[in-house]
Amino acid sequence: MKNKLEKAILTHNLDEETIIELLSTGIYDDLLFKAADFVRKQYKDDIVHIRGLIEFSNICKQNCKYCGIRRDCKNIDRYRLDKEQILSAAHQAVLKGIKTVVLQSGEDAYFTTDKMAEIISALKNLDLAVTLSIGEKSTEEYRALKEAGADRYLLRIETTDRTLYEKMHPNMSIDNRLRCLRDLKKLGYETGTGCLVGLPGQSPESLARDILFFKELDADMVGLGPFIPAPETPLAGEKGGSLELALKVMALTRLLLPDINIPATTAMEALHPQGRTLALNCGANVVMPNISGCNYSNKYALYPGKSRLTVSPVQTIDYAEKIIQNAGRKTGTTKGFRNE
Repeated sequence: MKNKLEKAILTHNLDEETIIELLSTGIYDDLLFKAADFVRKQYKDDIVHIRGLIEFSNICKQNCKYCGIRRDCKNIDRYRLDKEQILSAAHQAVLKGIKTVVLQSGEDAYFTTDKMAEIISALKNLDLAVTLSIGEKSTEEYRALKEAGADRYLLRIETTDRTLYEKMHPNMSIDNRLRCLRDLKKLGYETGTGCLVGLPGQSPESLARDILFFKELDADMVGLGPFIPAPETPLAGEKGGSLELALKVMALTRLLLPDINIPATTAMEALHPQGRTLALNCGANVVMPNISGCNYSNKYALYPGKSRLTVSPVQTIDYAEKIIQNAGRKTGTTKGFRNE
């Protein structure tokens, strides 16, 4: 296995059988994490990019079984931020030197393409790179958002296992999800995807195929984290995913896609106080502090245990910078595109 990992450092290829073996045992974890960290440093240096995350609506038409803001969750306080609130949060980020904002929401029909284009245009006037994470759209909608100035789009596949995907996503189609991702690539977005690690019914084999899919797609960024059961969902009583397995999926993704951007997600910190620091040592090179504001951060409850919910946007950015410093890394000063 040591020889296979050393070869992967050079070739950025691993066969499915080897990936499955690495996911199925903890024997090689130290070798794997060191290999991923070596590749991360080789391609991304010690720079960690900060993206300001604005969760601007927790209203969603979809009913994904794992999600704490799914349509059928009745006991959450639904909200929308307006354009001025979004721009206010972004302005605070700019004053702290942030170069990228991530606009994330449920699939909320109120935010039409025209409304989103207006918001994107205003954010571009602040000299920000804009990432969108707002779900499945038509080709024409994606094109219009790109023309308005959107730079990146994050749409996690969650699982490439067709049966599991459609079990977890009522009345949704994996084929449409794949169509969306291919459209985004063709339209010139920096395209992000990712998966939930530890979903009920998920196997090492399906996770291995997820990782190989990221490479086949040539994803520009991959976001992933452990499955954390959310209350008032059909999976509330299920066992959650493990941090260790999520870190292994991250490390393997870094090995196979050496120059992409990989965030250290807050879901990892929900399972371990130093979860994001551990992720930075296993291939991650991005952190995304929540700058939505303490009145809203706790309402965007995709899963329980989200961190830093009762502090201001400035404080969450300061905390992210502290994580970077404590990990012995440097905060990026650019917009952090893949090819930079």
